[in-house]
Amino acid sequence: MRKLNFGIIGCGRIAYKHAEAIKKNEKANLLCVCDVVEERAVEYKNKYGAEAHYIDYHEMLEHPGLDVVNICTPSGLHAEMGIAAAKAGKHVIVEKPMALSLKDADDLINACEENGVKLAVCFQNRFNPPVQKLRRALEDGRFGKLTHASAVIRWFRPQDYYDQAPWRGTWAMDGGCLMNQSIHNIDLLQWMMGPVESVFGHTATNLRKIEAEDVGVAVLKFKNGSLGVIEASTTIYPENLEETLNIFGEKGTVVLGGIAVNKIETWKFADSKEEHGDMEQHQQEVSNVYGFGHNALMDDFIQVVNNDKIPFINGKEGRKALEIILAVYRSVRTGNKVRFLDKSM
Repeated sequence: MRKLNFGIIGCGRIAYKHAEAIKKNEKANLLCVCDVVEERAVEYKNKYGAEAHYIDYHEMLEHPGLDVVNICTPSGLHAEMGIAAAKAGKHVIVEKPMALSLKDADDLINACEENGVKLAVCFQNRFNPPVQKLRRALEDGRFGKLTHASAVIRWFRPQDYYDQAPWRGTWAMDGGCLMNQSIHNIDLLQWMMGPVESVFGHTATNLRKIEAEDVGVAVLKFKNGSLGVIEASTTIYPENLEETLNIFGEKGTVVLGGIAVNKIETWKFADSKEEHGDMEQHQQEVSNVYGFGHNALMDDFIQVVNNDKIPFINGKEGRKALEIILAVYRSVRTGNKVRFLDKSM
């Protein structure tokens, strides 16, 4: 299997997870890094052993040895940079959200397809052992008829967090707690429950001095008849409390919790099927909300590129949570329930 050369654009808050995942993988090499603040780029180059640094990502994309670009910049730049990378013939791993509009998301997907490169979206929590175990239970039909579910993010982001970078909490570059923080759990919710039929939401900006919301709630109806609830906030005092995914069916109840959907809190089914292996092996201790999923995501992408396969979380998968959040925002603006077209999910 060929070793791939990676380049990171954006050396901010999340980039270290990409750098660490690349360095841990024997089939990956961190070739170069880029940041508009040269000091940050130099720091990353030295810390993670990259060969070169750039302040202009267009120049980085001209590097003939570069295979994969990891985009870790403010969200409003994701699509633009991903499209440029695709046109330069580079494979793309983009942090969530992949874009801030469906048009930009579709343009990114189309650019990657037209230029024959792979695209993966960083919903790394799909790789969490408890999440994988839950998905297998669903695929095995252990829940019977699904009745309802909820995705809850109760986190703390002080005003200092938003003040550190002027793009945070803005509509043009970020969005609020639904788009930035809760999108991971919303992705898991729709992955488990299936396509959405309609959404109705409320948001508020109660405590933080930002353009977008610091609290958001929504009610969903899925096309299978089940219902869903989303609760998101960055106002929980005085620290992150939980990220919880609850799935309920006629024959099963599962609650995944912890600060990053990293623990099985409840696991009950009507069947007498024995669990494969000790339940403890599906628990995961994490030190922060990012978890360890970037390692598995990077390994999956290397396999994908070398074997010409479809990424586990490709562009069309990454688009789904974005569509739900944009529907919540539209519902807030109009005061109406937003219905999804059959083709939209």
